[in-house]
Amino acid sequence: MSEMFTIEKLAADLAAGKVSSRMLVEQALANIDDKASFGGPVFLVVDRENALASADQMDALRLAGRAPSRFAGIPFSAKDLFDIAGQVTTAGSVVLKNEQPAERDCVAIARLKERGFICLGRTNMTEFAYSGVGLNPHYGTPKSIWDRGPNSAGGRIPGGSSAGAAVSVGDGTCVMGIGTDTGGSCRVPAAFNGLVGFKASLGRVPTTGVFPLASSFDTVGPLTNTVQCCATGDAIMAGDWDGVIVKRPLQGLRLGVPQSLVLDDVDDDVAMVFGTALTRLACNGAEIVDIDFKELEQLPEINAGGGIGAFEAYGVHADLLAQKGNEYDQRVRKRILAGTNITPADIVALKKRRSEMIARADGLMADVDAFIMPTAPQIPAAIADLKHDDDYGRINLLALRNTFVGNFLNRCAISVPAHETGEAPVGLMLMAPLSADEHLFSVAQAVEEIISPNLKKYT
Repeated sequence: MSEMFTIEKLAADLAAGKVSSRMLVEQALANIDDKASFGGPVFLVVDRENALASADQMDALRLAGRAPSRFAGIPFSAKDLFDIAGQVTTAGSVVLKNEQPAERDCVAIARLKERGFICLGRTNMTEFAYSGVGLNPHYGTPKSIWDRGPNSAGGRIPGGSSAGAAVSVGDGTCVMGIGTDTGGSCRVPAAFNGLVGFKASLGRVPTTGVFPLASSFDTVGPLTNTVQCCATGDAIMAGDWDGVIVKRPLQGLRLGVPQSLVLDDVDDDVAMVFGTALTRLACNGAEIVDIDFKELEQLPEINAGGGIGAFEAYGVHADLLAQKGNEYDQRVRKRILAGTNITPADIVALKKRRSEMIARADGLMADVDAFIMPTAPQIPAAIADLKHDDDYGRINLLALRNTFVGNFLNRCAISVPAHETGEAPVGLMLMAPLSADEHLFSVAQAVEEIISPNLKKYT
């Protein structure tokens, strides 16, 4: 499968008989094997038998005119956080490896399968989804698809926590990886691998059957090559729209750039790409508006002790930590244990501050179509640079800083690649109010046509 194929392209090729589902799945499985030497495993489980059997079933149904949808037979990957019938949901950990297999598919995966999409297997991830860099000491760390050649000095971080989901798409194994996003776990790996990654409005895609991290922020989303591919996956999993993006011209769009926090400590590569993107958008008719949102400067202090996320994560893990704490990734364990220092009274106060900041964001966004900012302030760091705990903590927090703005403010958000082909990957993030997901897809597609021209020929 070509690295940059789209869902629409594959659906058209299947309908025209140019390819079969069997061919697509066989190519995907061969690609998994071919890329196995590139670094840590992208897939923790490859479901070869079931994927091939499902491909044959979809080919037979299409031949009989009974395919469940035009997408029937297209392969995708699923993060190791989702229940899939007959498989153990290990959440990137060894702690859960002896648990009972799931009895049924989680809702999001079941909805994709109902439309005929074929799951290739479970992708690697940060243990329990609690990091933005994508390291996994248990199974190995999949490398970012950028700068992982023989002279790459060990490769670059893939972004997390949906690390394998991103690399599976970046490698060209499949056109869609399904991940989760609690603080940036779809958007950061998308940015670090030159992909589109989407964070849906909280509650739109059911999280039933998804191992939780922090219920106040947990969302399910796709990582793909184009905005339209993300919209297709989102629509099927959410079940509340048809996935057809309403085309709108860039001319007249108002895009707001928050001037506080999100532009701090941006490295030179990101600053150059972001500046160029804004210039291109302005030259093509968008209005770029500076937004005075000083309250964002409070976020590091609000989350200094782990915040709401650590409190809720500890609630999920308290019993497991008591029984098997030594088996955890100790960096993840430390972050979860921070929740023990947060009291219910602290949470009441934090949620009040969150509500106040959400109201402020609602007011500021009333006059713009979307906020726009770098997805991450840095390009993917070398894996070797995270050897020491202090460096790991610093790089992890920086990777998640901008994306978490969207989770904390209860926005929908999307990362779109903005770098030139062959250059270090840089994502540009667009953010819109809660439940404005369809609107955000329209804005993102208009922006994509200007800042991601290398994708045009594949749509």
